[in-house]
Amino acid sequence: MMTSELPTSEYNTFYQTYIDKLPDEELIKILKDQKTEYVSFLKGLKEDDLKHAYAEGKWTVAQVLQHVIDTERIFQYRALTIAREDLTPLPGFDHDAYVPASKANRRSLESYIAEFEAVRDAGIALFESFEEDMSGRVGEASRSQLSPRAAGFISAGHQKHHLLLFKSHYGL
Repeated sequence: MMTSELPTSEYNTFYQTYIDKLPDEELIKILKDQKTEYVSFLKGLKEDDLKHAYAEGKWTVAQVLQHVIDTERIFQYRALTIAREDLTPLPGFDHDAYVPASKANRRSLESYIAEFEAVRDAGIALFESFEEDMSGRVGEASRSQLSPRAAGFISAGHQKHHLLLFKSHYGL
C-alpha cells in the first residue's frame, strides 16, 4: 500500500502531520530508505553533538535519538498486537516520562546507531511478515483506531519529523 492509499479511518488525525512528511511509496521501501538515510546522518554526528539542546529545557540530541527508538518500538508492538487479533485496548505512553528515565545522555553515538539499526531491522521484518488482511486490521491504541500498517507509516513519519528538526532546530 502506498502512503496516499492509507485510509484515515485507520489512525488518529493527530498523526497526519507525520504521515504527510512521507513520500508516496510503499511502507517497506520507506522504512528501508529511511534506515539508510538516518544511519548516514547519525554517522556524521560527533560524540559532543549528543549533549546539544537547541534551547534551555529542550531535549538533547541523545534524548531525541532515544525517543525515536522508543517510539518505534512502541508502534511495532502496537502493530504486532493488532495484527495478531488481540483486541485489548492499548494504552498511550508518556514520552516526557520516558526521556529522563532513559538516561540517554550517558550513551555513546555508536550505541544509538546499533540500536536504531536493530530496531528498524526488526520493524522491517515485522511489517514484511504481515499479510494484507493482518496489516489492515483495526484495533485500539491511545483511545483511537489504529491499524498495523498505519502504525508503520506513523513510526516512519515520526522518525522523519525528528530528522527534519535536527536539521532545522539543532543545526545538524
